[in-house]
Amino acid sequence: MNVGMTGDLIPFRLVAADGYVLGATRFPAAQPLRGRLVVAGATAVPQGFYRRFAQFASACGFETLTFDYRGIGQSKPSTLKGFQASFLDWARLDLAGAVYAMAAHDVPLYLVGHSFGGHAFGLLPNHHQVAGLYVFGISAGWHGWMPVGERLLVLLMWNLVFPPLVWWKGYCPWQILGMGEDIPLDVYRQWRRWCRYPHYFFDDPAMPDMATTYATVHAPIMAANALDDGWALPASRDAFVRHYTNAPVDTQDLDPVPLGGKLGHMGYFRANAEPLWTQALTWFTQLRHNRKPA
Repeated sequence: MNVGMTGDLIPFRLVAADGYVLGATRFPAAQPLRGRLVVAGATAVPQGFYRRFAQFASACGFETLTFDYRGIGQSKPSTLKGFQASFLDWARLDLAGAVYAMAAHDVPLYLVGHSFGGHAFGLLPNHHQVAGLYVFGISAGWHGWMPVGERLLVLLMWNLVFPPLVWWKGYCPWQILGMGEDIPLDVYRQWRRWCRYPHYFFDDPAMPDMATTYATVHAPIMAANALDDGWALPASRDAFVRHYTNAPVDTQDLDPVPLGGKLGHMGYFRANAEPLWTQALTWFTQLRHNRKPA
């Protein structure tokens, strides 16, 4: 399929670390190759949502890969009922497979994350292959970090709306509410549990090794959050990224006014956000220029 200035969009057979085949798309660089990117998407968001960004990045010289986590989009089975997949699988198997597929020695590999994509980076067994993470809308998930209206809505969703729906369906029917793709049962269970804690799974007594795991990350990180992102305000972001204790972490608070007046949690990858994409790609380029010779 021809996409004009951005080159060819190529369906890609991505094999996860355990052999599960994922739906993916590769966007070859339309200029001399400057780097490679993997887009690590948000929960319940199919890869097609990131297509415009991937085309933009490819036109700027970055070979880019988008993909769907297992159970989502092009990577879902005929039914999610009884399908086994968790957040940990999405990170340690699916995203890890994308990193393995894109890493090479000719140019650096970077990760562009959205929300969960920033969580997943610290869970990767191969994060050392990534030269830098630029993440939009990362948060600790806890309702207490949210504005009052969003907080009440989230508590209603977790405690009253979804429990009976999940019991009925056997998975989380997110799509019924027009909020994204349906998600596997274990993803829902982990998400609901971890969002009870102010620092997400770092506070979960069942996950005692998380702090040690995230301390192994040394790649630079930029975490950009919109001031109108009710799910991921800067305070919530800071509560999570503080656990990347050995990585150089910079943060940016984004004013939505110059970008049309609204970003929210999903606006980072809509058409009016192109200036943010330019900033991210420029940041990656500066990382490359600042690298010390091996």
